[in-house]
Amino acid sequence: MTILEVMVSMAILAMISLLIYGAFDSVTRGKTTESARMERYREGRGAVLRMSRELASAYLSDHGSKVSATTARLTAFVASTGMSYQRVDFTAFVHRRTERDAKESDQSEVGYLVVKDPTDPDVMDLVRREQPVPDADPRHGGHVDVLARDVEEFTMKFLDPITGNWLESWDSMSSNGQPNRLPMEVRITLKLRGTKTSQALAYGARVMIPLLQPLGFGN
Repeated sequence: MTILEVMVSMAILAMISLLIYGAFDSVTRGKTTESARMERYREGRGAVLRMSRELASAYLSDHGSKVSATTARLTAFVASTGMSYQRVDFTAFVHRRTERDAKESDQSEVGYLVVKDPTDPDVMDLVRREQPVPDADPRHGGHVDVLARDVEEFTMKFLDPITGNWLESWDSMSSNGQPNRLPMEVRITLKLRGTKTSQALAYGARVMIPLLQPLGFGN
């Protein structure tokens, strides 16, 4: 074999190797992109399903001290709205005890709100707040976990069973709102920013709340 034949053979081998590498690289990038897209789908579906399940377990209670100064626990359903993001805080039968002999029940304070991502101020995250033991301030306390990252829109509407109107806010603690009442139905809208190869992902759900009247076992 001459040097020329060896060089031609090496050039052909290099071209074949380059084509094989390009094929494998294309498959790998496609798999990575599809995995990211499916993860976003899963993240959005999981967030909406969890919110739906927990909103359906919301409740109010008439039990407690009649003197506001001595009140240790309050039950509430409070929702405030903004341009694209909403916040809702409520008491619900959704808590799971993870420690043996913990002084906790299935009652808890739960809240959903959108906050800035601590690692990227341009990204907004949907987070879940939970406090296992309800207290006198149903809108604060507890620990926070991220439900979905990079949220474009999070809104809710609430069906008033008395007027039949859909409202953008709700306040069971205010005499000017819906005192000691729960909405009959909640409509959820969640939109996540898409990946590089997909558009924004939109999710929606309608949730019925069975316990419309406050619990009052002594009445």
